[in-house]
Amino acid sequence: MTDHDMTRAAFRTSLLEENEGDGHNETANPTMGEIIASRFSRRDFLRGSLATAAIAATVSPLALATAGDARAETAGTASDASRFTFTEVEAGIDANHHVAAGYDADVLLRWGDALFPDSPAFDPTRQSAESQARQFGYNNDYVGYIPIDGSSEHGLLVVNHEYTNEHLMFPGIVSVVDKPDEKDPAKMVKALEIAPADKARVDIEMAAHGGTVVEIRKEGGKWAVVRDGAKNRRITSTTEMQLSGPAAGDARLQTVADPSGRKVFGTINNCAGGVTPWGTYVMAEENIHGYFMGTLPEGHKEAENYKRLGIPEGTYAWGQFHDRFDLAKEPNEPNRFGWIVEVDVEDPNSIPKKRTALGRFKHEGADSIVSKDGHVVFYLGDDERFDYVYKFVTAGTFDPNDRAANLDLLDEGTLYVAKFSEDGTIAWMPLTHGQGELTAANGFASQADVLIETRRAADLLGATKMDRPEDIAPNGVNGRVYVMLTNNSKRKETDAANPRAKNAFGHIIEIAEADGDFAATTGRWEVLLKCGDPSVAEVGASFSTETTKNGWFGMPDNCAVDTDGRLWVSTDGNSPKATGRTDGLFAVDTEGAARATSKLFFRVPVGAEMCGPLMLPDMATFFVAVQHPGDGGEDWEGFGRPSYYEDLSTRWPDFKPDMPVRPSVVAITKAGGGKIASS
Repeated sequence: MTDHDMTRAAFRTSLLEENEGDGHNETANPTMGEIIASRFSRRDFLRGSLATAAIAATVSPLALATAGDARAETAGTASDASRFTFTEVEAGIDANHHVAAGYDADVLLRWGDALFPDSPAFDPTRQSAESQARQFGYNNDYVGYIPIDGSSEHGLLVVNHEYTNEHLMFPGIVSVVDKPDEKDPAKMVKALEIAPADKARVDIEMAAHGGTVVEIRKEGGKWAVVRDGAKNRRITSTTEMQLSGPAAGDARLQTVADPSGRKVFGTINNCAGGVTPWGTYVMAEENIHGYFMGTLPEGHKEAENYKRLGIPEGTYAWGQFHDRFDLAKEPNEPNRFGWIVEVDVEDPNSIPKKRTALGRFKHEGADSIVSKDGHVVFYLGDDERFDYVYKFVTAGTFDPNDRAANLDLLDEGTLYVAKFSEDGTIAWMPLTHGQGELTAANGFASQADVLIETRRAADLLGATKMDRPEDIAPNGVNGRVYVMLTNNSKRKETDAANPRAKNAFGHIIEIAEADGDFAATTGRWEVLLKCGDPSVAEVGASFSTETTKNGWFGMPDNCAVDTDGRLWVSTDGNSPKATGRTDGLFAVDTEGAARATSKLFFRVPVGAEMCGPLMLPDMATFFVAVQHPGDGGEDWEGFGRPSYYEDLSTRWPDFKPDMPVRPSVVAITKAGGGKIASS
């Protein structure tokens, strides 16, 4: 088995190791953990038990003061002050999903479901690229909603399809073999080996990537797909796209197939995303390194650039059949990925645009909000250990009365990177050519160079190295911004904003921009939550004492802010080994007496990751995405061996012997209707 033929299970493992390993940031820039530790070690504001000391070392003084006052005033009834009203789900692990009592969780879209009147029926034993391009794609991640005529019951659902798991998708390609355990070579364990790829299988995978735009309607309290919707569309890794903005046409984006440097085919590894204020769909390209193979020509100028992003990893075999993914044949092709992609959903024939002004890195998320003066602000995470938090502010302003005038707002603006200081302040530093270190003397001949090598530009500005920044959500109700930091188990040093060495469970940072202006270049920050089991003092978790044994979580990943300004967090990495529970969707109080209280609302089946999430404006529907169910069966006592197509730890959501597991979007509604988690 070559590196190019590893299973998707191995790919997922490699991504986790990539993101949780040493990373590719070799600068001496301070880490967030160092900053947090320095900041709060000087305060020494709480003394007492071991558990209190563990929390006091790093948690926000604002959170501690608020929670302490609340407990004193309410005599342990902080949970009664929660803004979320539902009966908590019991944490655990099994083959099915679970939602809070009094709610329905209905599967709306599954991998392979028809999206058009002429879509072929899903047959997992007779897949083809042509069929997949007319069906719902694999591993749904980001979920967005664009209303039709302002309705919360009729609109366009937009969904990213991040990557593929061959061992769960295709029959007859997996063998189970014995191999030495990595941690104990004297011990043999069962492992999966996948048959070498062929072009037909690669082309199916390529068609399963990308995104879906599909009309949906709620009738009789239940959601359904409108297959003859005029705006329904599949976007894949072969869809024609345009490079736009400051880097478009640059020599570093030119290839043999596209000497203009402006035309690229497809988008890959679309993790999180967003919907713009003007109603377009934004897709974030994240872990692009796994799709490239081969070797750059000796002495090629992109060698250091690619090293900073871990290119090539060669996990996928696409380069064996498509020259553009082979560095030896198209050395500039990786520079055409790692961008934010904007799709005009109103025209199913529109050409998506890769907006280079927002920078090139392993994008996680692209949530946006309109600032006080009408500029549009996008918050962006770079999901790798020791990489950075960014935001982009448009040069132009949003016109709510002229959609056409907004369609190219993302081609001009300022990209900033965050520097978190020990005194609790944050500075947003502009990544602008000619300013500071971003000059020709340091290898930046133009703004195109700054954007193509965003990571290196941020390195030179001294940005704060973070613990895997993922989703970042601005809250228009309370004016704060919430940053999900998933984990960093290899961290050795700490700083003010990354408080724990060996940060296995992650944390959440809360930012207050200066004067409540999301476009501000300064602000303040606090640690809202340090995640993990709060009953284990050495973990140093900082959930409120009203959080139950079911409510705590690790590995915050995606998040959503609902119409009432409440924070919801989904997780990636909770597992039998890590936490003894599956991933889920958690309601997290950020205000008042219940601040830092978390409650489990929905949990996924074994092996799955919790993605999405999305609350509709009327708060009567919550969409969530369940990704790669059934993966990693060897970690669950209830199964105890590797899980693959013919031998699965769960057959969610169909539970039929002739159907494999199918990543799916689930619609959660309150039985009888009404606002979710509200009285």
